[in-house]
Amino acid sequence: MSTLRVAVEELVVHPHPNADALELAQVGLYRAVVAKSAYRTGDFALYIPEQAVLPDELIAELGLTGRLAGADANRVKAVRLRGELSQGLVCLPRALNGVDLARAAEEGTDFAEKLGVVKWVPPVPTTMSGDVEAAAELLPWVDIENIQRYPDIFEPGEPVVLTEKLHGTACLLTYLAEDGRVLVSSKGFGSRGLALREDERNLYWRAVRGHGVPEAAARLAERLGATRVGIFGEVFGQGVQDLAYGTDVRRTADAPPGYAVFDVSAEIDGQVRWLDPEEVLADAELPLVPRLFEGPCDLDTVLEWASGRETVSGRSLHLREGVVIRPATERYSGLLGGRAIAKAVSPAYLTRKGGTEYE
Repeated sequence: MSTLRVAVEELVVHPHPNADALELAQVGLYRAVVAKSAYRTGDFALYIPEQAVLPDELIAELGLTGRLAGADANRVKAVRLRGELSQGLVCLPRALNGVDLARAAEEGTDFAEKLGVVKWVPPVPTTMSGDVEAAAELLPWVDIENIQRYPDIFEPGEPVVLTEKLHGTACLLTYLAEDGRVLVSSKGFGSRGLALREDERNLYWRAVRGHGVPEAAARLAERLGATRVGIFGEVFGQGVQDLAYGTDVRRTADAPPGYAVFDVSAEIDGQVRWLDPEEVLADAELPLVPRLFEGPCDLDTVLEWASGRETVSGRSLHLREGVVIRPATERYSGLLGGRAIAKAVSPAYLTRKGGTEYE
């Protein structure tokens, strides 16, 4: 999940092809449905992204009571309005009266706290939870921003790699070469420096033990001369999320949960480096997320690959969640203030019915 930032943006306004009273306000590559004539191209307005949870007062002010997502009808979610995908809210709440909007946009001011907007935290099912302990040595994962919000992360034509983004739950494993200890965590617990104590009933431990991930991490640490190795994989299957890729997580003696590695990091000579799993893991050593495209970066190509059918099962059982975009050569992004990496999500995934979003 990407970070929450509620900021003022300069708009580009487009006609709505199916509604005379509506228009489309574009922020980055996102488009949000707005009332006709509410804004013009070049205007500045507040953009509240998907997965933001709004306080009741702001919901009432914006005239959205009962119209947002979630049990409390307070969460921003992508929807189709008269056939057009609307992602996020474009608005000018009273709290911004007197604010120099152009300056706020230039400075990137975040109004989340001022407005009482918070990031939605998905629920954690029992099988994904458990007893935790402090784990300062855990190698952390990073939030990935959506390329539609930040379309300039990659240069046009820059060599990139697209891998399929799976709809499961992220599993963080760190192997400590000094004493052979293994730390396992979820993205949520890992972000707080916590690891899950080993439990044969826990989904993450079942996945890493069932697929031999600790042993693969130990071999990789030896090959690289690393003091720590982080292997980041997606655990998936029926019972994890609504998209199952033909896999069931029900506990059996010979069938662990679905698992696919999407990233690797290693501490070598005191420096943590991000590594391409396909380059550092031996053939068939661990299952990897499907690699869909390698070539020059083109936003239309990226968004085209984000949609379609999944390739994990080999049977195209259901829609694809999206893709993760990385440069062919790992690098820093000044725009993001960190690693150059992004995601693009399928519109069909965002608007599917009965979807689950556990972390």
